[in-house]
Amino acid sequence: MEWNRYRFRNTWQVEAEPERVYEVLVRPDRYPGWWPQVREVRQTGETTGVLRFRSVLPYDLTVAARSVRQDPAARVLEAAMTGDLEGWVRWTLVPSPPAATRVLFEQEVTVRKPLMRRLALPCRPLFRANHALMMRACRHGLLAHLRLPV
Repeated sequence: MEWNRYRFRNTWQVEAEPERVYEVLVRPDRYPGWWPQVREVRQTGETTGVLRFRSVLPYDLTVAARSVRQDPAARVLEAAMTGDLEGWVRWTLVPSPPAATRVLFEQEVTVRKPLMRRLALPCRPLFRANHALMMRACRHGLLAHLRLPV
């Protein structure tokens, strides 16, 4: 087993049209406004940026992200990441009639942050739980944000 490699998959149902959800997710520069664990987003180019995350555990993760797919017709967003995490993240939005969306979040990363690599074996369950809490907060923040008037 590769102790520093993680695969995550989360699926939620949200009461909003897929186009509305896509409009929110396509703007990572605005994530800190509704996703508490995304502490900072600094755009470095038209399709690149640096993001800093921190969930419950007392460490930050910083990644450089580059958009590799923005497909509003297919409702797919994908980014490549390097830095403390190396890999990719993808959002896929599927219409769920009458006016809802199934949100699929997928991520596959290898941890590069030295401390996390050293603690990989004993702390793996904590790292996974930390990610689960971050994604739960993402879901709650996204739902609240989607309830705001456009």
